[in-house]
Amino acid sequence: MVTPQYTEAQIRSLTWQEHLRLRPGMYIGKLGDGSGSDDGIYILIKEVIDNSVDEFVMGHGKQIKIAITDNEVSIRDFGRGIPLGKVLDCVAKINTGGKYDSQAFQKSVGLNGVGIKAVSALSEYFKIASFRDGSTKSAIFSAGLLQSETPITPTTEPNGTHVVFKPDPTIFKNFSFVPQFIETQIANYTFLNTGLTFILNGKKYYSRNGLLDLLQARTNSETLAYPIIHLKKQDIELCITHHQQLSSEVYYSFVNGQFTTQGGVHLQALKEAIVKTIREFYKKDFETTDIRGGVIMALAIKVQEPIFESQTKTKLGSQQMRPEGPSVRSFIMDFVQHELNNFLHKHPTLAESLHKRILQSEQERKELMGIKKMLQDKTKKVSLHNKKLKDCRIHYNSNHADKDQSTIFITEGNSASGSITQSRNVDTQAVFSLRGKPLNCFGQPKKLVYENEELYLLQHALNISQGSQGLRYNKIIIATDADVDGMHIRLLLLTYFLQFFPELAYNGHLYILETPLFRVRNKKETHYCYHEKEKIKAIKRVGPQAEITRFKGLGEISPKEFGNFIGAHIRLQPVTLTQDTNFQDFLAFYMGKNSSERQKFIIHNLKIEEEARL
Repeated sequence: MVTPQYTEAQIRSLTWQEHLRLRPGMYIGKLGDGSGSDDGIYILIKEVIDNSVDEFVMGHGKQIKIAITDNEVSIRDFGRGIPLGKVLDCVAKINTGGKYDSQAFQKSVGLNGVGIKAVSALSEYFKIASFRDGSTKSAIFSAGLLQSETPITPTTEPNGTHVVFKPDPTIFKNFSFVPQFIETQIANYTFLNTGLTFILNGKKYYSRNGLLDLLQARTNSETLAYPIIHLKKQDIELCITHHQQLSSEVYYSFVNGQFTTQGGVHLQALKEAIVKTIREFYKKDFETTDIRGGVIMALAIKVQEPIFESQTKTKLGSQQMRPEGPSVRSFIMDFVQHELNNFLHKHPTLAESLHKRILQSEQERKELMGIKKMLQDKTKKVSLHNKKLKDCRIHYNSNHADKDQSTIFITEGNSASGSITQSRNVDTQAVFSLRGKPLNCFGQPKKLVYENEELYLLQHALNISQGSQGLRYNKIIIATDADVDGMHIRLLLLTYFLQFFPELAYNGHLYILETPLFRVRNKKETHYCYHEKEKIKAIKRVGPQAEITRFKGLGEISPKEFGNFIGAHIRLQPVTLTQDTNFQDFLAFYMGKNSSERQKFIIHNLKIEEEARL
């Protein structure tokens, strides 16, 4: 065995552009192809918008215009504009920006002077133009390197900054934007910045009531146990309600306008404060799960010089609200105990509804204890991990560096699950095999669903019995055949998740696996086609002697071939929920008593599925 040499020749110094492009994950998290809401292409958009929002927060510019095509993003704000003599420095010099001056940006989310440079370095085309007091300066970059610049010239454009970029396809392979992810991202910005208007591809987004608008958009008032409680004062805003039926906990937490999807110090303090305040108000030592079961909360705080646990800023690590101020924990605890306690005393009818909801959770928990014990015994007998679940080694609820890659495929039948099992990555991909069609959960009580062995085993495998906080897999992928039965199983599973665990969809964990419908080949080449147009192109390329195979089910695809479709080139359709989704109407259509309408829908969608995938 030859020992690698380690000399001066092996020591390299990278430019900041080279380092960003070599290790993009350090700056924008995972790359992805756009099928996940936290994929890199959305982080690039966020980095640019954050700068524009910071201008609004500092009192400059009330509108941001965004246009997004297949591969290009345009963002124009109407703030002060970058000082013209520093336009190049702000884009081309690492750790350079105006956010280090706390007087200029008191409570900004962008503090490291990296974000906009990451966008420049990871784009094949990047243009920035600043308009300031009747003059303008612009420059064009590619992979972070300056291609051209214009001198400072007069302009009639209003003040502000305009950024246009195209993500580099050599880094973001086969990427595409999912409109719903961007719409949700923009909606969140408006909820956190009342008075700021976004125009996204011609559609207006605006909020008057902040987090109250957010929870109203993400819930159906008919399913809530009581009206949303809205509490607010300087540097903190909080909305609270409980779902009438769901037992899972749903949280939306923000710091300085940043959606902290992984929570942090502030979210943990909020959870503790809610439990403590409610116990003291009702003078009863309720179980934590009974108080928080079905809770839906949105929290936004503003911290001076926040510390996040990574450049993607998804988890708050700051202990202090400001350098010489109260701790984040004590600030939130004091706010909740004082404001929520006062609110409940002033609104006795609502307080009684909240009390009834907690007692309902307590009763349900006690009723389900016996069922869970019975099913746990059954679980041991059927040997879940040997029969139903082929587990992976890395899980989402661990501290492993690759936990975001943790995936579970839910499929039906031994042949389909066998193909996936043999071709999967055993480190990050698990397989759960259903036995036939699962129970239609629409309108069913939680007790009946828990008594269903198949769904209980699935719930147990995902580790979501007490809500999604302990979720074992980042991506839950429904993998069914492309026929009527497969579509029906897909809808049954979606109904189960959306009725009892909707936060899995809201937080971007649910997906549909796309597999090829056709294989077109000759002796020299093979093409896998996901829709009719791809098949036609492949036949023209291969020639008249093409052998065409129509895959009717997942089990017909050999394990060797299946590895191509669940690996680096996997195609996923994210299950997304827009802010105006009405759960009851949505589920009633798909799983209610309108069986003839649903049958037409399934057949119609099977026919147009190929076109819809374009």
